[in-house]
Amino acid sequence: MACGDGGADSDDEVLRTGNPYERGLTDEDFPRVKELAENVYSYEQLRSAGEERFTTVSLFVVTSEGVLVADGQGNVEETARLVETIAGITDRPITHVVIGSDHGDHTGGNSVFPASAAFLAHPRSHAILEASANNPNRREGAAPVVVPTELVGERTVLHIGGTEVHVLFLGRAHTGGDLMVYLPEEKILFMSEAYLNRIFPAMRSAYPSEWVAMIERAQAMDVETYVPGHGFVDSPRVLREELETYRQALLTVIAEARRLHTAGVGVEEAGEQARFGDLESWTLRSSQGSRAIQQVYMELNGELP
Repeated sequence: MACGDGGADSDDEVLRTGNPYERGLTDEDFPRVKELAENVYSYEQLRSAGEERFTTVSLFVVTSEGVLVADGQGNVEETARLVETIAGITDRPITHVVIGSDHGDHTGGNSVFPASAAFLAHPRSHAILEASANNPNRREGAAPVVVPTELVGERTVLHIGGTEVHVLFLGRAHTGGDLMVYLPEEKILFMSEAYLNRIFPAMRSAYPSEWVAMIERAQAMDVETYVPGHGFVDSPRVLREELETYRQALLTVIAEARRLHTAGVGVEEAGEQARFGDLESWTLRSSQGSRAIQQVYMELNGELP
């Protein structure tokens, strides 16, 4: 496990890519833990999508009363490693788990967290996870799905051991229920999958135009460090710049889909014809490009739920 200080600007010249190997990293460099502020840590672990490798990011906040975790990892084994890492830093129990994204790569190992912890989610995510937990066709032997115990509408303010934590819903984006974790004293905003640092916009559950507006709300907040849900946790300045790069990436995808839609190109053909400029080299472009076009087409056709 690699540890480091995430607050310094010494890595500003790091290669801006979501590909760990292009950054000179190896599998043995993971998981990576950075202390973003006193008692606030990011946790990066590798995951695979086909032949591509990139990171899934969790956040945890250590207080005198317990630990808050924002987003687990994608399976029991990797979430257990996250829990083990936390235990190596503090003997405080995990008391709160915020479900920033209801997708399996962030919730698949949630059963490893203490059953006594409060699991916070947006009502939309609660409904999705509850339906999954009660699905009679779930694969035999699959890890249990944890149903959230507390709902967050627009804002829930927690005071845990003297630490103030805001759990926010800033609007639909990557999913219908993306939650953020905001630490006002530290000026840190964990954005979960609403911010993918140099990862091609994954839109299978997205609300494309609303996603752009949600990022703009986040950019207007009093934040020094924006933490992504995938990609690397770089210096605060780089992360702020890359959030704007990501907003522009969303606009690029939307504009390309709108161009093809206006030209009367069918959705399947549009997925094949679409070209995204600089985004062509981004991680997951090959697997997510066509799906993103489909989602924007659905938005343009008024077909999103």
